[in-house]
Amino acid sequence: MMKKRANTVHRIKTLIELHERLGVAKPMHPLVSVINNSNNTVATENMPKSFSLDFYKITFEPNLSGKSIIKYGQQLLDFNDGGLFFLSPNQVVTSIEEDIDHTGFALLIHPNIFQGHTLATKIKRYNFFSYAVNEALHLSDKEKNMIVSLFLAIEEELSNRIDEYSQDVILSQIELFLNYANRFYKRQFITRKAINSNLLQKFEILIDDYFESGKTLTSGTPTVKYFADKLFISPGYLSDMMRSLLGINAQQYIQDKLISMAKEKLSSTELSISEISFKLGFEHSQSFSKFFKTKTKLTPLQFRQSFN
Repeated sequence: MMKKRANTVHRIKTLIELHERLGVAKPMHPLVSVINNSNNTVATENMPKSFSLDFYKITFEPNLSGKSIIKYGQQLLDFNDGGLFFLSPNQVVTSIEEDIDHTGFALLIHPNIFQGHTLATKIKRYNFFSYAVNEALHLSDKEKNMIVSLFLAIEEELSNRIDEYSQDVILSQIELFLNYANRFYKRQFITRKAINSNLLQKFEILIDDYFESGKTLTSGTPTVKYFADKLFISPGYLSDMMRSLLGINAQQYIQDKLISMAKEKLSSTELSISEISFKLGFEHSQSFSKFFKTKTKLTPLQFRQSFN
């Protein structure tokens, strides 16, 4: 009989199960709950080492300290400070050590609550749910007070008598929470501009190396994920950082680089269209021609002829 692997990921399907594992009262709503751990009484020792959730989890831990290492996706973080962390459904979290102060709040939101509401599709636009844990939102004192007040407001609404307005009020509060998080992240991109500018420089070097090393011949056109992995950040964070610095996302930046290099080869070499498309990582010259025309309104041949 095959032995069960030690690193099996435990799937937590319901809010009720998570509440039970943490030793807190059952949620007052099956699809939304707030865990208020202001007294640090949550029994985190009952959590599996590796787990995923079928729902969203937003955690605010302002005084995170102690010896704890969390693996969130493929990223490791040795916590020395707190912050606001966003976990999307099916994302794997692994706790490697535990000796930690988990004082704070957690907001649990099952996707089913969004059925028939604009948040069902809109929530996918909040890229911070795909950020790695080392890209947590670090809040100012004023921002912390705002976030705590939102947790408490949702908790208060959940504790009230359920009526015909409850669902709309709760969804409005969740959307407000997410919009504030979006605003605070934009602020963080600005206040961390020096760090992000350094990442941008590294990104540019990696792109140049990708083409100059001939990696296109073996790996095709470059992807956002490839560079994000090299920079040890998530694709979503890289794209949002680029947008805050340059006004375009990472994918658009890569595409602009491809067009720039294509124009250079078309105007200064005698390579055929097929040879150029192959050197840039396109599997078929037709794909390259379609991409080039979409971006420039000209076919590669028409662009080349404009120089003759």
